[in-house]
Amino acid sequence: MATYTVAITGASGAPYALRLLEVLVKGGHKIYLSMTGEGLSIMKDETGLMLKGSETDIMFALEKRLEAREGQIEYFGEDNMYAPIASGSVKIDAMVVIPCSMKTLASLANGYASTLIERAADVTIKEQRKLIIVPRETPLSPIHLRNMLTLADLGCHIIPAMPGFYHQPKRVSDLVDFVVARVLDSMGVENDLSPRWGV
Repeated sequence: MATYTVAITGASGAPYALRLLEVLVKGGHKIYLSMTGEGLSIMKDETGLMLKGSETDIMFALEKRLEAREGQIEYFGEDNMYAPIASGSVKIDAMVVIPCSMKTLASLANGYASTLIERAADVTIKEQRKLIIVPRETPLSPIHLRNMLTLADLGCHIIPAMPGFYHQPKRVSDLVDFVVARVLDSMGVENDLSPRWGV
């Protein structure tokens, strides 16, 4: 099984992150997870999942919610620069920032590494590993677009949370799965979350 870093930041779109975690856990993958303070708050607001307390408390709550095996998820607070993902010596198969706030996007595009998420992404870029950004904002300003182009020029995959409708979604979960399926495809994770065009 593969090892992935998942970062959840303070933009609307927590259901995308939670669904990605569900699929990765079910697939047996190892997950390093970090969330910003805003990301924790939005997770509660948008999914009802309240995560609080120590890193261990949050990790246990996630294991229970996602039915993960012990040790499958390792959670680190945004200020924990001693986490394994702060070092390029720890190998991961890909990192996903989902959803990615414009604040985090700007930090990543300009090489800031003041939080664990920023540092982990900086490491992913410098080690030339796959970094997938799922921005969730509208409308997009020229600043946002320039930052996305900067990251795309560095080889990052930019997958905006823009669900399609050709599969005739019936529920909000269908729209969530459409976006998460595109992320999983970029990660190289087999999935059948959403119908494919012409199939």
